[in-house]
Amino acid sequence: MDIKKEDKSEESKINHLRYYKSLTKVITDIQEEKSREKNITIKNHLDERIDAVEKDRQRIKEMFPDITEEEWNVNTNWEKSQQASGFTSRL
Repeated sequence: MDIKKEDKSEESKINHLRYYKSLTKVITDIQEEKSREKNITIKNHLDERIDAVEKDRQRIKEMFPDITEEEWNVNTNWEKSQQASGFTSRL
């Protein structure tokens, strides 16, 4: 079985930070949907989706242990500064 080596370059780090933030938005959206939902089966499904996204966020955090919690949770000003510097994400 081939084991893919994780890309931990600076570009990968930036892309993963952006992806992590997008996952945070996904979780928020699912939680809002869940709060409006009445059907318990659908609510359970939404909980499972949240769990899956949380696992993905944790996997990303483990790839870059040197990033502080504050950096993971920094607001959109970070993204704007990256855009101003000319960096564009492939995501």
